[in-house]
Amino acid sequence: MSQRAFIEVQNVEMRFNTRKGSFHALQQIELQVQRGEFITLIGHSGCGKSTLLNLIAGLLRPTSGVLLCDNREIAEPGPERAVVFQNHSLLPWLSCFDNVLLAVESVFGARELKRQLMQRTEDALELVGMGHAMFKRPHEISGGMKQRVGIARALAMEPKVLLMDEPFGALDALTRAHLQDELLKIVARTRSTVVMVTHDVDEAVLLSDRIVMMSNGPAASIGEIYAVDLPRPRERVALAEDARYVAARKAVIDFLYTRHRRVENAA
Repeated sequence: MSQRAFIEVQNVEMRFNTRKGSFHALQQIELQVQRGEFITLIGHSGCGKSTLLNLIAGLLRPTSGVLLCDNREIAEPGPERAVVFQNHSLLPWLSCFDNVLLAVESVFGARELKRQLMQRTEDALELVGMGHAMFKRPHEISGGMKQRVGIARALAMEPKVLLMDEPFGALDALTRAHLQDELLKIVARTRSTVVMVTHDVDEAVLLSDRIVMMSNGPAASIGEIYAVDLPRPRERVALAEDARYVAARKAVIDFLYTRHRRVENAA
């Protein structure tokens, strides 16, 4: 008997009502994610990556079809699905510690003592390497550090699924690379199920178990799903000349380039 997927997206369609009429964002989306799997969604701008992520988060309801998490329908946001956005969304008047504590209290406040909540908060900040700056406010730390706090806030909620919408997209290349490496370590430690939106092919190959490649919108669909055959733990320098890494990178670039050229030619 085959194991049931942890996240299931079943024949999902998404249309938005706009001033110019109905906009068909996604069509016939079928996706299964296993527990503990790291999935990235990649494609050109406007292909519905963030829309699909928001559907899994429960921030949007599909026009038709159904989404399930742990065999329960996704009908609204819930603490079992934590979201990390490109914008860290920290409250500027609170310290890093208090930003994370606020999320911890919302999930565990009714059943844990204050000292337990504070310990959860501290542990999450230590996990992302922010223990030394936990009492600083957002304006006192760098962009990369703010994103670490955003990730800590999500992890402190002990979600079943970590959803990430280009969390490193606004960072410089060195900071992005460092946080990618840290994320690999964190996911290995927590065994989280992750769905992440990215525009970065190298990021997708480095982090993913599978890469979901979206066709161009409107009415975008899943074009191909590529399984990344690279053992874990992964180390970016060692992978640079690994034939499997090169092949995975080429497969994704070929898909994106071919799909983009088809659209240009059709136009």
